[in-house]
Amino acid sequence: MLIALNHITFEFGAHTIFKDASWHIMPNERIGLIGVNGAGKSTLLRIINQEYAVSEGSVERAGSVSVGFFNQDLLSFESNESILHVAMTAFEKALRLEKEMEAITERLSHSQDEKLLMEYSEKLHEYEALDGYNIQHRTEALLEGLGFSTSDLQRPYNEFSGGWRMRVLLARMMLQQPEVLMLDEPTNHLDLPSIEWLERYLQRYRGTVIITSHDRYFLDRMVTKIVEVYQQQLIQYSGNYSFYQSEKALRLEQQQRAYENQQEYIRQQERFIERFRAKATKAAQAQSAMKRLEKLDRIEEVDGGPDKIRIRFNISTVPGKILCTLKDVHKQFGEHIILDHADAEINRGDKIALIGANGKGKSTLLRIIAGTGKFQGERVPGHNVQTSFYAQHQLEALNLNNDLVTELQHCGSSYTEQELRTLLGCFLFSGDDVFKKIRVLSGGEKARVALAKTIISKANFLLLDEPTNHLDINSVEMLIDALNQYTGSYVLVSHDRYFVSKTANKIWEITDHQIKEFTGTYEEWEEWKKRMTDRNDILQNNKDIEIEKEKREEIYSEQEPASSNGKKVINKEAQKVLAKQKKKFEQLETSLNRIKEEKSMLETALADPATYADKDKFLNTENEYRRVSDQLEKVNAEYESAFEKMMQMEAQITA
Repeated sequence: MLIALNHITFEFGAHTIFKDASWHIMPNERIGLIGVNGAGKSTLLRIINQEYAVSEGSVERAGSVSVGFFNQDLLSFESNESILHVAMTAFEKALRLEKEMEAITERLSHSQDEKLLMEYSEKLHEYEALDGYNIQHRTEALLEGLGFSTSDLQRPYNEFSGGWRMRVLLARMMLQQPEVLMLDEPTNHLDLPSIEWLERYLQRYRGTVIITSHDRYFLDRMVTKIVEVYQQQLIQYSGNYSFYQSEKALRLEQQQRAYENQQEYIRQQERFIERFRAKATKAAQAQSAMKRLEKLDRIEEVDGGPDKIRIRFNISTVPGKILCTLKDVHKQFGEHIILDHADAEINRGDKIALIGANGKGKSTLLRIIAGTGKFQGERVPGHNVQTSFYAQHQLEALNLNNDLVTELQHCGSSYTEQELRTLLGCFLFSGDDVFKKIRVLSGGEKARVALAKTIISKANFLLLDEPTNHLDINSVEMLIDALNQYTGSYVLVSHDRYFVSKTANKIWEITDHQIKEFTGTYEEWEEWKKRMTDRNDILQNNKDIEIEKEKREEIYSEQEPASSNGKKVINKEAQKVLAKQKKKFEQLETSLNRIKEEKSMLETALADPATYADKDKFLNTENEYRRVSDQLEKVNAEYESAFEKMMQMEAQITA
């Protein structure tokens, strides 16, 4: 056990967040921490991180267990150093040893003091034990995996936007490799390739990982245990998020039955007490019944959860068959080309998800479709198309002097005030929050108001840029339900794979400066892309083998000597040894291909959410993946060594 929360109680003023809650965190666990907005998830992480003290109970740590906490507050960090330097500060001890060794080296250039030599030797041994010579390479690999280019690594940290800074700080924390790594919404500022890379990294992370996230796909692939903050308690489920959903439904059903049975028992006892406590012959029994009720451990009624509403879309006109056509579009920023002679067409009924890495031009393409972005080429709007564009950088359309309800009423919708308040509740505005002025809201809150306005507009064509940012899982579900009943068309940009999988019937990807369209769902697109990747890998592998064989034959042909009478000189003994070496090389080649296929199959298994629903299956798969990876590294080294030896033998024979 690494950390134990024993019967903790924690309050904010008069509001109790946790009451008599317990949780034991074990080594190498993958935990998803979930709960409705405001339930206390971030508070719990800060309690574990010893930022907050509990009023009752205890928080105990095993020895000097190290904890890393990644959260949005880290954005206050400032530095003019390069992002490579900032990330490498994770290796504080190794960097200090490096400077100390440099100082000793300088002193040794003037004096060959044996004590200095011994001190240098000890520090060098400690530096090597910390893998000091590889820390820069590890840091560069991690930053590039999170989406930075090689040229970015020497740029100052302060030059980057908030989202990119968070990636640098995430890299630094992961490089520290704490025994318990806590990640509060780590995917918020990551694009799809970076999220997929982070998944692969964390699956091999040697330590316990605790994650809060609204990305259901991320939770399904990453966690094998769910801890839910519910009714001031910490409820644990063994499995991923999908398993939690089905298991919780059963638990709530059982809890509700138990609650109803207990309520019936209480009513019976109260009727008995009321009827007989005034009678001398039954007074003792009535008194006993009262004591039983006082000692009764009351079962909580099931919380119905957030309100569910059905949004009525009042589309005023039906558009023509084609909503927008792009012809021969060219767009670039300086030397950076986004689109080059690109064509696309959006038809009535299209539900398009525009996906891909950051910097590919997804938001730029949305602006071109909306007619608000400058470009070369032609944009042909369709007949009767009414467009509503949601983008977080376009929040200036909000009237700062309006309160939230008034702002939504001005959309021309037919909603009642109560319906609007219920809708705002789904966007995380409750109680008197709905009467706040727009000007006092944070950037995230303004974004949610703008999204609510977009959802209830009369537009028949929506453009949505990262609509799930700043929403919790329940609000994302509400948005999915709304879009699924929407009879208009839309193009959306999102890194939330679950959201995309539930809303899109077409996938757009900007590749080679063109708009590539795939007709089908996100799962079908992923399956197709995997087939294409596997096919290309096989073709490339076969091509590499052929090239390698051709090189060997060419080398042998060039080095093959002849005797003075024109006949080849053959050393039969050497040829036998060479034949054995060739056979060994071919065997290693076969083994290498087999191990690569085995590793690929295990990677596919680790990407399957079902693997994480079974703890034993996950651990076995993970251990097998590590074994195969080590074996691949070993066989690959033997393969390269055998090839070099074979080349040397061929050269000696022909010398």
